[in-house]
Amino acid sequence: MKGIALSPFVTMTETEDGMVFLNKRTGRYWQLNGTGSEIVRLLLSGETVESVASRLQEKYPDASDQTLSDVHTLVGRLQAAKLLAR
Repeated sequence: MKGIALSPFVTMTETEDGMVFLNKRTGRYWQLNGTGSEIVRLLLSGETVESVASRLQEKYPDASDQTLSDVHTLVGRLQAAKLLAR
């Protein structure tokens, strides 16, 4: 999965603990923790879901069995909320 971008009607702001998205069409906010924010930053910089999962597996080896699934789940939820687009 390549080419992830912010949806055109979404703004993103980095916070001390992660990041916040605002969907300007719906007025809904979404907040991500530090790990979720790291995933989104890497994806927006052009990395694939698989390469992001690989980086996280190196950083958090105890969670490596579920990392790829978790990254796919987060991306799916952000796309379903129309925050991220391809």
